[in-house]
Amino acid sequence: MSDNRNQFSDAWIRWRSRADLDEYETRWDSMAADGQNVHGEADFVMSYKPKSVLDAGCGMGRVGIELANRGVVVTGVDLDPEMLDRAIARAPEAEWIVGDLADLDLGREFDVVAMAGNVVPFVRPEDQAKVITALCRHVAPEGVLISGSSLWPHWPGVSDYDQWCDANDFELVERFAAWTREPFETDGADYVVSVYRRP
Repeated sequence: MSDNRNQFSDAWIRWRSRADLDEYETRWDSMAADGQNVHGEADFVMSYKPKSVLDAGCGMGRVGIELANRGVVVTGVDLDPEMLDRAIARAPEAEWIVGDLADLDLGREFDVVAMAGNVVPFVRPEDQAKVITALCRHVAPEGVLISGSSLWPHWPGVSDYDQWCDANDFELVERFAAWTREPFETDGADYVVSVYRRP
């Protein structure tokens, strides 16, 4: 991981200190080779028929690469250069940017901005609302911001995302318990996928 640790949250530093990126990458490849659908996030995003997607917190590019393979123009942004190196190795033709989502300003908008998995919980707590604001600025008119996240103790909850998006005049249009669109029920939920639309 980059030595510039001041930008990383404590939660991210702890996860990365334990994570074996080779094992993590191989696990997804093995699941795909076994015939499992490892592209539920991409399937979900494609239901909105985007021509362009900002893959925010893209990691090693699993979602963004699949979207690019389906003809979408994808830009992936992540703060961790080691993870981005793996995305670049797999899809050097795509646009991959090392950047902090809290102050992201690419100067353009996208049909969909997607945070495909636990992006905000790994952001420094003081920057989480800033990330949502920065990403909302990158959503094209009538485009959507899609967020998927585990609902673990001490992590942002549904009400946090709703409040942050409402502060940017984004409205909730859909919410599910998984990328496969199972109905979301507040009691006992451990994962949430939320879709917010820019008016």
